[in-house]
Amino acid sequence: MNALPAFSAQPRLQQIALARQSLLTEGTELTEALASAWVDRAWIMQSWRRCLALGHRPQSRVAFDPVPARARADAQDAHAALLAAARPELQRLAAAIAPIRYFVLLTDAQGCVIDTAGAIDHRNRAMHAIARVGVDLSERSVGTTAIGAALGERAPVWLHRGEHFFNDTAVYSCAGAPLFGPDGACLGMLDVTGVEVPERPELKHLVAQSAQNIEDALVLARPHALRLRLAWPAGWQVSGGAAGAGLLCLDADGQVTGANATARQMLPALHGAAQAPLHASELFALPWAQLFDLARLGEAASVPLWSGLRVQVAAQAPAQPAPAARAATRSLKAVEADLIHQAVRQAGGRVADAARALGVSRATVYRRLAGRPDARKAEEISTEAARP
Repeated sequence: MNALPAFSAQPRLQQIALARQSLLTEGTELTEALASAWVDRAWIMQSWRRCLALGHRPQSRVAFDPVPARARADAQDAHAALLAAARPELQRLAAAIAPIRYFVLLTDAQGCVIDTAGAIDHRNRAMHAIARVGVDLSERSVGTTAIGAALGERAPVWLHRGEHFFNDTAVYSCAGAPLFGPDGACLGMLDVTGVEVPERPELKHLVAQSAQNIEDALVLARPHALRLRLAWPAGWQVSGGAAGAGLLCLDADGQVTGANATARQMLPALHGAAQAPLHASELFALPWAQLFDLARLGEAASVPLWSGLRVQVAAQAPAQPAPAARAATRSLKAVEADLIHQAVRQAGGRVADAARALGVSRATVYRRLAGRPDARKAEEISTEAARP
């Protein structure tokens, strides 16, 4: 009575056993009936084939790597931003799944564990083997798992018992979802695992939502002057912290500082933002300063895209920093302007050359020098340099 009808234990385990026998033991393809039942699990069979190609055999013993004493400290040093954003969500997720005896793993982009959460009994060999910071749970190391599958498929996955490649790992049931940074790069994955527990495929949805919460926290941790929540117009709400909304952050000049996966799906131009800075004017078909006006009005609005579609946008400016923080910000801006002026001077007043050396646009150079006596001087030098 506990399992969902579509995932009743015996038929599922029988299906898995038959698939393993065909592909892993006999080396034959699935029967038509079994292939039809596994049409949405083709990625598992592809993973099994990769494991076979690596020389692995299901009956081989899995030797989980020992981890160095400094593994946790090394993970903290290498992944400080991800860990800071993830830890509150790891605790919430662990509390939600504790009644069904699942626990939480967080890995880096190579499949190495960088944090754990939940009720982990280290006296249980199967739990202890995988719930250690520093252990390698990639496909190459331990075969087919939710960790390797989520990182390989770049999508949420669910695996139950014998869907794992090795016989030794058939005690696990796990769901995983990849984690993407504010620039769209894959940073790692979030996993929930149980040892010899009933199948709970709904965990794939839960872990995917938790992964999005972590991604949103990573975006918001980036310095920004404006936060935009995006949704399609018909029947969607974007006010407050609406779950599932696109999240886009801009600096004071309208440059994109970060976006979550939903925003990248809604605004395809963001997919190239990791290679080149993107400006709000390249995304929205209106004067970009009007987005800041929305924050002052405190109302969501329908905003046009260059594609002809429209999105609902709720804009919010972060709280003003304390006086000491504002002074520090002004000081940093002054230092930045000094560096830009120095670069212009070293380039003989050629703003384009200075911008190229600094890795910024000419418009940014002019904006940073605007209002300073140096700006007029730079303009005069640039004009003189251009004369024959």
